[in-house]
Amino acid sequence: MFKNFFKLGKKDNKEKIDNHIENDLNKELDDYKEENLSEDISEEENLVEYNGIEENSGEENIEYDSQIELEEAGSEDDNNYEEADEKKIGFFNRLKNGLSKTRKGITEKVDIILKSYKKIDEELFEDLEEVLITADVGVNTTMDIIQELREKVKERKISEVSEIRGLLKEVLREVLTKGETNKLNIDPSPAIIMVVGVNGVGKTTTIGKLSSRLKSEGKKVLIAAGDTFRAAAIEQLQEWGNRAGVDIISHQEGADPAAVIYDGIQAAKARKIDVLICDTAGRLHNKKNLMNELSKIFRVVEREYPDARKEILLVVDATTGQNAVSQAKVFKEACDITGIVLTKLDGTAKGGVVLAVQSELDVPVKLVGVGEKISDLQDFDPISFVEAIFEE
Repeated sequence: MFKNFFKLGKKDNKEKIDNHIENDLNKELDDYKEENLSEDISEEENLVEYNGIEENSGEENIEYDSQIELEEAGSEDDNNYEEADEKKIGFFNRLKNGLSKTRKGITEKVDIILKSYKKIDEELFEDLEEVLITADVGVNTTMDIIQELREKVKERKISEVSEIRGLLKEVLREVLTKGETNKLNIDPSPAIIMVVGVNGVGKTTTIGKLSSRLKSEGKKVLIAAGDTFRAAAIEQLQEWGNRAGVDIISHQEGADPAAVIYDGIQAAKARKIDVLICDTAGRLHNKKNLMNELSKIFRVVEREYPDARKEILLVVDATTGQNAVSQAKVFKEACDITGIVLTKLDGTAKGGVVLAVQSELDVPVKLVGVGEKISDLQDFDPISFVEAIFEE
């Protein structure tokens, strides 16, 4: 009996132990599943948090994505505006630095005069007149400016000397903005730019800088080396062409310039060039030779490239002052100049020649050189020019 009892006890104990072990195993298994499940959930939540997106409906996700795209687009626009502002500021600073000598030659002297007067009278106008003439604004242009200044003072009943400075700026802006636009007329393509001017004014350098700039703007540019008379003119242009990555059409030294321009036009048509820039001879000893040579070139251009937009740019050296105006008058008689390029403006205190050239010839200044760098050949902006001169 006891034996059977012990056997029964052993059997019951064994069943209890097995049940206990099974329960422990089941509990551990449940704990393991629960733990792993929570880890999976935690990982998913972390992944969602990492991506910066909450677990919402598909529409909310789409809305969030759209918001991100809008924010990114807005950020790109802000960057573009900032770049444009920086570019504008950089342009103005370069212009201001390049015109430092002109500013000393005009504005500083004007300020000294205005501080020495307590009332507006005829002597004040005469002193201002002298400042403008010595800055090579030219006698005729200066007389017109001073007369306009007198009339504005009378019309507006101005009595304070301090207000003359602002009035003078206003008159100068009017002189420079009167007439045709100061922008290059080269859009839409094709376009041809004829560059004329005497030797030594910076004609070759202007062509090189202009071709480099136009290419950087995405235009296909070609240069025709039409100055076949000046020694090393072709080699200089080829050097500029290599720097800018622009091809050159040239003949040997002493060749017919009109023939070079003809070949340049044919190449421009075949290659679908946007802008063809043509150099021309500057070593012509008298006006008759000048007129004959340029007339021949222009006839070729009109016949072979009638549909192209045309610019005839006269390059003059600002440091030569009134001599630049005299050169411009001679060239204007020889050809229909559409714009002026004033080089070496940073090297002279006689920047008033800008006013003289544009006023006396009624031809807009389109480009100015205010330094040695390629970026220092700039579009002429009359408003910025006046502001740069009067900048304190």
